[in-house]
Amino acid sequence: MATEVTPVDEVELTGSSVSYSPENPAPVIEPPRARTKRTQSPGRSARTNFELYGWLFMRLSGVVLVVLVIGHLLIQLVLDGGVTKVGFAFVAGRWASPFWQFWDLAMLWLAMLHGGNGLRTVINDYAEQANTRFWLKTLLFTAVAFTIVLGSLVIFTFDPNIR
Repeated sequence: MATEVTPVDEVELTGSSVSYSPENPAPVIEPPRARTKRTQSPGRSARTNFELYGWLFMRLSGVVLVVLVIGHLLIQLVLDGGVTKVGFAFVAGRWASPFWQFWDLAMLWLAMLHGGNGLRTVINDYAEQANTRFWLKTLLFTAVAFTIVLGSLVIFTFDPNIR
C-alpha cells in the first residue's frame, strides 16, 4: 500500500525572513569597488589568480615563519645562554656558517614579504581613492624592497674583521 504524500503549498517565513519570488526578487549587493574600463583589458577576463596566490602565500609563509622564529628564539635565547651573550662577536660567529646565513635570510625575506602582502591587503581594503591606493602601495613596495636588499647585503657582506 502506497502512502500519499501531500506537498506543502507554501512555507511561511516569520520574523525578518522574507520569501523571494520573481515578483519579489532578492536585493543585489554591489561589489565594494566596481571594475572600470581602465582596470579591464578589452577582450580579456578581468579575473586573475593573484589574490588566491597571495592568500596561499600568507598561509604557507606564516607556517614557515612560525617554525623559523620559534626555532630562532629557542636556539638563541634558551640553548645559547640568553640575550646577554648576543653581541658583535656572537653574530660574527653565527654568520660564519652558511646555515645561519640562510636561516636569517629566509626569516628576513619571508617576514618582509608576508608583512608587505598583509599591508597591501589592508591598503586595498581601506584606501578608497585609486590615487591614494597607488601611492600607498608604491611607498610600501619601495620600503619592502629597500629592507630586503639592505638586509640581504648585510647578511652576505658582513665582515667580522671590521675595525
